[in-house]
Amino acid sequence: MAREKVGRNDPCPCGSGKKYKQCCEKKAHSLSPFAWLAIVGVGVAALVAIVLSFTVTTPSVQVACPAGQVWSAEHGHCH
Repeated sequence: MAREKVGRNDPCPCGSGKKYKQCCEKKAHSLSPFAWLAIVGVGVAALVAIVLSFTVTTPSVQVACPAGQVWSAEHGHCH
C-alpha cells in the first residue's frame, strides 16, 4: 500500500486535528536524540583534541650548558 504525501495544510495523520505544518511536520524534520548526541560527542572530541594540541611538555632531562651560559626553555638551547 503506497503512502500518500501529506500537504502542509492537510489535517495531520496523527489524528490531533491540527494542520500537519503545526503538528508533526516539525517532528519529521528534527534530529533524533542519538543524532544530537553524536554531534555533541564529535564537537567535544574536537575541542579536546585542540586543547591537547596546545599543551607543551618540557623534557625532564637536565641539560648541561657550557660555563657562563644558562638553558633557555623558551628557545630550547643554551645562552
